[in-house]
Amino acid sequence: MGLKDKGQIAALFTRDGQYLCARWGRAVAPVIFGLAEESLPVFRAATRAVLAHAGQPIAETDPEMGANMLTFFTRDWDELRGVPDFDRLTGQADLPGRLKRQGADQYRLFRFDADGAIRACITLVNMGGPLASAHPGQLAETLAVRAMLTFARDVTPSAALAGLIRAAYDPALPAAARDASHALRLVARLSC
Repeated sequence: MGLKDKGQIAALFTRDGQYLCARWGRAVAPVIFGLAEESLPVFRAATRAVLAHAGQPIAETDPEMGANMLTFFTRDWDELRGVPDFDRLTGQADLPGRLKRQGADQYRLFRFDADGAIRACITLVNMGGPLASAHPGQLAETLAVRAMLTFARDVTPSAALAGLIRAAYDPALPAAARDASHALRLVARLSC
């Protein structure tokens, strides 16, 4: 994917006519649930690499929440019903049922700090369908990349996308922007 103009970039962050590009505003403290022990190093390494590329610090714990990047792997959405206080965690009643009815293979939701920066990201991944045959390294990188910014649609890791993430984490830019003119500032940084 080449990212050369404002329209292409704005489209990545526009959902239902509303532009939102937010990045993490605090150190990321990731935790993974539901993976086999032998798979954990692949996912941890991918997350660390994506965070390092963006210049975003990683932490063992978040002082307020413990973990703030939570990834849940399941073979069936109904398994999430057994997670204590899951509805409270997600803020959405019967989310597993809705995802099952939609035939979704993954779902991501963000929480935000007062300044609009990402405070937490919860990613749900159903490995019981098409993702069962996904290459672990590619899946790990994809999930980490998609948690870095508030993308309005699924994105695939690429050199162009890596450049966009780096640009969005430029300290001169706001941690969150709701005006699509922000995309022009991202284009300017990609041109450098």
